[in-house]
Amino acid sequence: MDNNKNCRSAENERRIDHLVNIVEKQTRTERHLEQHADISSSPENLEHARELQEERQQEIENLKNKIAYGDNYSNNYKDNTEKRLIYTEGYLNHNADHMDEKTFRNAKEKQEHRKEQLDSLR
Repeated sequence: MDNNKNCRSAENERRIDHLVNIVEKQTRTERHLEQHADISSSPENLEHARELQEERQQEIENLKNKIAYGDNYSNNYKDNTEKRLIYTEGYLNHNADHMDEKTFRNAKEKQEHRKEQLDSLR
């Protein structure tokens, strides 16, 4: 039992180190975006940076929850994400004709993010 506790402790320590690293990267990128958004020659570069920031934020939340609630959290998170993916896909299939273009596009984009999240949890 004591060995299991040590393993969990070491694992959480690595998670915390990784969490700190991600937060530092996110902070540097955010500061850079704020200071240099007006000089970027490519809107694609700005969009890519924002996508990275969103991925980092999701990873931060995932790590925080794993540290706080343990490894079982990711299984619940994975199950819930799969359910949201399936439910939203059905919703979009049935209601796409009644949705405005922007809302539909945003929902499809969120679906892509959910698929990416599921891939990272597997």
